Amino acid sequence: MSSTNRTVVVTGIGATTPLGGDAASTWEGLVAGRSGVSLLTQEWAAEMPVRIAAQIAVEPTEILPRPQARKLDRSAQFALLAAREAWQDAGFTGRAGEDGAVDPHRLGAVIASGIGGVTTLLDQYDVLREKGVRRVSPHTVPMLMPNSPAANVGIELGAMAGVHTPVSACASGAEAIGYAIEMIRTGRADVVVAGGTEAAIHPLPIAAFGNMMAMSKNNDDPQGASRPFDTARDGFVMGEGAGVIVLESEEHAKARGARVYAEAVGQGISSDAHHITQPEPSGTGIAAALQNLLDRTDLDPAEIVHINAHATSTPQGDVGEIKALRKAFGDDVDHMAITSTKSMTGHLLGGAGGVETVATILALYHRVAPPTINVDHLDPEVNADIVRGEARKLPVEGRIAALNDSFGFGGHNVVLAFRTV
Repeated sequence: MSSTNRTVVVTGIGATTPLGGDAASTWEGLVAGRSGVSLLTQEWAAEMPVRIAAQIAVEPTEILPRPQARKLDRSAQFALLAAREAWQDAGFTGRAGEDGAVDPHRLGAVIASGIGGVTTLLDQYDVLREKGVRRVSPHTVPMLMPNSPAANVGIELGAMAGVHTPVSACASGAEAIGYAIEMIRTGRADVVVAGGTEAAIHPLPIAAFGNMMAMSKNNDDPQGASRPFDTARDGFVMGEGAGVIVLESEEHAKARGARVYAEAVGQGISSDAHHITQPEPSGTGIAAALQNLLDRTDLDPAEIVHINAHATSTPQGDVGEIKALRKAFGDDVDHMAITSTKSMTGHLLGGAGGVETVATILALYHRVAPPTINVDHLDPEVNADIVRGEARKLPVEGRIAALNDSFGFGGHNVVLAFRTV
């Protein structure tokens, strides 16, 4: 089974986001240019300097049985629902080994989170202080563990080839998918369920990000607050949710007659070694990740027609990403339609790479690039083709490719590449 050059394909997708409770409704919202950002109505939000967020469209407790939900942190609830959808979408009807389609020893799971069970940790600390030791939930530790989403997905699906949780801040979800690609390519697994999840809409993270001056304080216009590439951008808007895909070796997918969305070409990874929160301003580190992708795959820049940019709506980061694309691809950038779906979903932190990978794959599959909304005045330093206002058709003939960029605090840079089949 060992090999270093197996072709990897995507056979299933799942998501739960601020735009919809599944991948289909999320995609519909993205193509329509609909914002999922709203004013926070929780009592604790009233005195916060940031009172907006992109909250989940469908509460997981409306779907999960109460006994199960109460043992899972919100981040794990999101991951489990997205993974179930992706698993079923790939054509699997039961736990590994039960329907004969997947050997459990050849199935892996890689689900990332940038922060983990922060709401469980903070809420249970409040319980400890206010109600005493005996009232702290015995499920607290397995709920707050960063690997809890991955572990719960792996247990439910019967994954025995390895369950992993990369933690690389806002690059975590993309790094998980890149790791999953390598698990299949190198022969460790035939099928891997991979993605990212996050649930950090809580007063402490919002206060902390707000005090860093990283978040938009445009409380008067929630839906217009996330504005990547726009001259008036003033920080990101926090979102929550999960995006998960099923990756499979091409031969395994063919043997069972699976529908294939796209080829997972590979990943490029680098690190800035610059600053714990600020990106390297010239884009050198990001350009290195893009070059690493080209060096490790057969991807031709001429194939790339679409990029789902990391672009969070911060003054420095958005421009640095465009500089990096120019460093790596030169004039080829001119034929790449660039979108930041964070303008609609907000920034899902460790879940961003998962949800945006789903969007990137569907853009290829449907040959449509979603728009970037709220770009009223394009920053003159953004010398690239930003899809603005409404969705755009991608080339309808020939093989085309798309990238998903994800970068995180600490200088983590991950670029994923997908291609039509």
